Amino acid sequence: MPQPPVLTPEQRQAALAKAAEARKARAEVKGRLKIGSLTFPELLETAANNETIAKMKVLTVLESLPGLGKVKARRLLDGVGISESRRVQGLGAKQRQELLDALGD
Repeated sequence: MPQPPVLTPEQRQAALAKAAEARKARAEVKGRLKIGSLTFPELLETAANNETIAKMKVLTVLESLPGLGKVKARRLLDGVGISESRRVQGLGAKQRQELLDALGD
């Protein structure tokens, strides 16, 4: 089993700060989706320029949408043929369009 990289205390602190910032940004995006101030099509457009959003899992994004819970989100992914581990940046044009059509956006 490979060993984790050896980091200096400063490098480790910087990595921890970067990870905390990414978690905060993802939580903010999920909150905005939940209250409806950010729509799924807007999220897809933003993901092209925002690495933090692009690396979010599609399942997590769908679960954050109002009216979609864990079960409905998984059924939607299965119906479209998208893996539960797929990230937003990994969606193809056809998969994006099928999700948009299924969500009615």
